[in-house]
Amino acid sequence: MCSILSGLKVAVIGGDDRELILVEELVRWGATVVVTGFQRQMVCHGAFVVGSVEQACNDIEVLILPLPGTNEKGLVRAVYSGQELFLTEKALAGMAPGATVIIGWARHFLKEWAQKYRFKLLEIVEMDEIAVLNSIPTAEGALQIAMEETQSTIHGSRTVVIGFGRVGVTMAGVLKAMGSDVTVIARNPGQLARAYQMGCQRATYDELHDIMRQSDIVFNTVPAMVLDREVLKYANPDILIIDLATQPGGTDFEAANAYGLKAILAPGLPGKVAPISAGKILADVIPRLLMDEYSQRENSLQFGS
Repeated sequence: MCSILSGLKVAVIGGDDRELILVEELVRWGATVVVTGFQRQMVCHGAFVVGSVEQACNDIEVLILPLPGTNEKGLVRAVYSGQELFLTEKALAGMAPGATVIIGWARHFLKEWAQKYRFKLLEIVEMDEIAVLNSIPTAEGALQIAMEETQSTIHGSRTVVIGFGRVGVTMAGVLKAMGSDVTVIARNPGQLARAYQMGCQRATYDELHDIMRQSDIVFNTVPAMVLDREVLKYANPDILIIDLATQPGGTDFEAANAYGLKAILAPGLPGKVAPISAGKILADVIPRLLMDEYSQRENSLQFGS
């Protein structure tokens, strides 16, 4: 489809069904794609499957990792792999000079390696064109959990959305559309104004104690400890907490368990509840990112800058 990606050496390491859709699109754009973390029969024709991270990284120009990134030890999420995949310094040192690494969000060690080996690191989880669209399956997945874990309808329920970023806005809109009495908790006055415009109740973090006592379901989107022991001890005993923030979430789950509260950590819902839709988002955005990145490099080489 596009000569700019023709022959570009790309490695896709780990992931789930989203990455399979992305691999197929990259092949369609003419990239030379190497994959690890999937069985051969799962990967589209035209992509090459290898057995290790080091093999995949050898002399590649682009490395694509799953949106959840890695854990602190470098373990890559790979739901279909029969073995653990670790991102190592040795593997990254084998990439082509000036390579690009695409990941949802990077741990500190990956940022250090990017400086050491001079590869470009693109963290994409906060890009609007990914985050806003991913908020849709996230909200739908959270709603599914709420319906499965409660015995009452969403309509007429007293729900709380903590944080009013991309996921929070979509979550509040879905709940409001279903007839829930929604309270939004945020610090930013502009976000609280938007919540009011949407027909939601508004509150600050200082009011969490009272709100937890009166609510049926709480959806947290803030990746910081907002639902700590001091807040949870005031909660309605029958409350359901669904934490959508990046692991480890923003809830003290040990305290919730001690108080007998039902609290569920539910990160990465797009890949679990709507992998095809989530995969199409990646397949739309990442090839265009690469096209922009490498067309700029070609122009720089052409004009000697």
